[in-house]
Amino acid sequence: MFKHIKNDLPASIVVFFVALPLCLGIALASGAPLFSGVISGIIGGIVVGGLSGSKIGVSGPAAGLAAIVLTAISALGGYENFLVAVVLGGIIQLVFGILKAGIIGYYFPSSVIKGMLTGIGIIIILKQIPHFFGYDSEPEGADSFIETSGENTFSAIFNIIDNITMGSMLIGVIALVIILLWDTILAKKAKFFTVIQGPLVAVVLGIIFYLITKSNEALAISQSHLVSVPVPEDATSFFNQFKFPNFSAISNPDVWVTAFTIALVASLETLLCVEASDKIDPGKNVTPTNRELLAQGTGNIISGLIGGLPITQVIVRSSANIQSGGKTKLSAILHGFFLLISVILIPTFLNKIPLSVLAAILLIVGFKLAKPALFKQMYKLGWKQFVPFIVTVVGIVFTDLLVGIALGLAVGIVVILLKSYQNSHFLHIEDKSNGKHKIKMTLAEEVTFFNKGAILKELESLPRDTFLELNLINTRYLDNDIIEILEDFLFKAKERNIDIKLISKRGVVENPSSFIHFFNDRPKSNISLS
Repeated sequence: MFKHIKNDLPASIVVFFVALPLCLGIALASGAPLFSGVISGIIGGIVVGGLSGSKIGVSGPAAGLAAIVLTAISALGGYENFLVAVVLGGIIQLVFGILKAGIIGYYFPSSVIKGMLTGIGIIIILKQIPHFFGYDSEPEGADSFIETSGENTFSAIFNIIDNITMGSMLIGVIALVIILLWDTILAKKAKFFTVIQGPLVAVVLGIIFYLITKSNEALAISQSHLVSVPVPEDATSFFNQFKFPNFSAISNPDVWVTAFTIALVASLETLLCVEASDKIDPGKNVTPTNRELLAQGTGNIISGLIGGLPITQVIVRSSANIQSGGKTKLSAILHGFFLLISVILIPTFLNKIPLSVLAAILLIVGFKLAKPALFKQMYKLGWKQFVPFIVTVVGIVFTDLLVGIALGLAVGIVVILLKSYQNSHFLHIEDKSNGKHKIKMTLAEEVTFFNKGAILKELESLPRDTFLELNLINTRYLDNDIIEILEDFLFKAKERNIDIKLISKRGVVENPSSFIHFFNDRPKSNISLS
């Protein structure tokens, strides 16, 4: 785990600065104590990060649960009663993991996952624009179209013109320029600029700017436009921030309903994030989903016992980790320790960070998730990929994350049912070893994203030094999701010394350099690609 500490340490600092305002903002939007968001961020980093099988996933409080939490605290008669539901929700997640419900994560279509990533990227950009200009009416971390202030995503942007804070805007622009300059030019000039990340420099300059301009009437940044970490007066007041569940409420049926809701929604968000983060992971790691549910369940039990919010794996933190060069789970664990140490030792120092600087960091994260080129790429893949993709994007932007994904999944399923049907034997493995690892894998006539889990499992189980004959002669329909699985497997095949012979009506190829190029660059044949 410490092999890549030179990559993981800088990445963990960036994730820390991304996570801190989100933890506080989600707690505020949930109607919970501010410190509860920090608790769940710490547990998500240290406990879940340590137990998870994901190398790049980062967990913490999720905006998608904020509305559920806000309603539940009121309905259950207080925060301590709500914590019982969080603990029970964690136990239910453990049951999900034991029952191997994590396999559901393999059945989300690639088009919906890419739509989710793009939609979240757009939401990050739209939600951070007001903060960038010093208009902080909505808490950080909100992702719903209708905001708690009564505005919506777009009206908040239109109202910026009357609510600009000059100091926040100026340091926000400076921070954005520094990060872009760091990423595009300086990081390529010297190794030093890859060890010290641009966002860290931007945050330090933001603090200096705040201190220098405190007495300047035009540029001074008020406390409402800064990070707001609870500052305890002494050790006693620090420990008083921890809340504990009122287990006498366990007999309340509403507590159990809330617990199951938390477990179901948190598990779905986590599995979606796992699939999405694996998709953008340069190392093409495959996260064990059942282990992830067990890790998340453990984290939620501990979080609920000491006063934290429900935890899920979160794509904003995970993508920031990947973009910053994180290689192993150490970056997630370190970010948890940074949260813990900072709220104990330097809360007043953190409260000098302008929110506009953190908005600049998140704007870069959002843009990297929602690059315009992806729309063109998805359009070229055909309407069966593009329609679920664009429905997911629009749904997320104009409703919220879960509704948008549900719409995309519904459209994706309809498209698949219209254009393909399931074969009972879509995959056949013929062992021709005779003392050698020679395996023939024959794909069926119709292969769709419903078959992802089984194909991925078979490919992952292949031993080292195997000769794999992949036969697609009879395959008439091959979903783009399956092509991407095969493309990702090429990376693992080289590591495990697996030779691949691809047989199809397009020709026979030994160890193809790219399945995507093989199927898309050659002349059309009888194989239909989604």
